[in-house]
Amino acid sequence: MPDSTHNDRAMEMIKINSGRLRAIGYDKRARLLQVQLDDGSTLQYSGVGEEAWRRFSNSGAAWSFYRDNIEEEFTAVRVSGNARAAANPLDELFRKPG
Repeated sequence: MPDSTHNDRAMEMIKINSGRLRAIGYDKRARLLQVQLDDGSTLQYSGVGEEAWRRFSNSGAAWSFYRDNIEEEFTAVRVSGNARAAANPLDELFRKPG
């Protein structure tokens, strides 16, 4: 059973193949966006408005939209999968050598 506090029912996911994205879903009532990545991790973003979801789900470049408008603007909570998935992708760039 998912450990999300927002799931009283399963979120409908749309399968996609864009960059690392494999599926996306949205709960309008909870304003909750969920994404599944190619490493098997599932991330949730709260406070995502319906307009952002509409633009994301209809984007011809979903991975770019996700990177520019979701990852940059909202905080991820990992709900399953790879533990490193919730890490800030910029951590790799600024990690100390050695």
